[in-house]
Amino acid sequence: MREFVPLDAASWPLFERLFGPGGVQGGCWCAFFRLTGPEFKAAGRDGRKAHVRGAAGSGVPLGLLAVIDREPLGWVAVSPKPDNPRLARSPVAASAEPGNVWAVTCFYVDRRGRRRGLAAELLHAAVAYAAEHGADVVEGYPVADGDRPPADLYHGTLGLFTRADFEVVERRGAARALVRRKIARAG
Repeated sequence: MREFVPLDAASWPLFERLFGPGGVQGGCWCAFFRLTGPEFKAAGRDGRKAHVRGAAGSGVPLGLLAVIDREPLGWVAVSPKPDNPRLARSPVAASAEPGNVWAVTCFYVDRRGRRRGLAAELLHAAVAYAAEHGADVVEGYPVADGDRPPADLYHGTLGLFTRADFEVVERRGAARALVRRKIARAG
């Protein structure tokens, strides 16, 4: 059975199991965009974990876990863009799109879940989740397709987003892009 579960207090143990004791990517715990640079550095691994756990416990939208046969195998961070202060200062992510804009900032797929189309399913679920929560637009900040270091792939690839009906708003340097998908409302 495959399901996509919002990160909250009840699903925190699954998130913790997926990210392992180190918190993935040098102890990020998917707090990089949710904290300013000085806050991120000062928090350290344990503080970042505590920050994300506190946010999960408070019920704010953070993202979705992909759970297959009761095993957490993937993650997508998707939340209102203003909840991610680093995006406003980023040369890749800064934009002036009006309305309720949500941002897809991070993917993580465990090695056991790779090469199964899980990132694409996570992106599809993220758009649906954002739409259910009133998003007008969902943005992403992917890397260009091709030979990219694995450490850069947490942004997702341009092809992943364009195959999910995101439009390229602007190429930002040789390796990055700002992409956007408007949410169609039933009328």
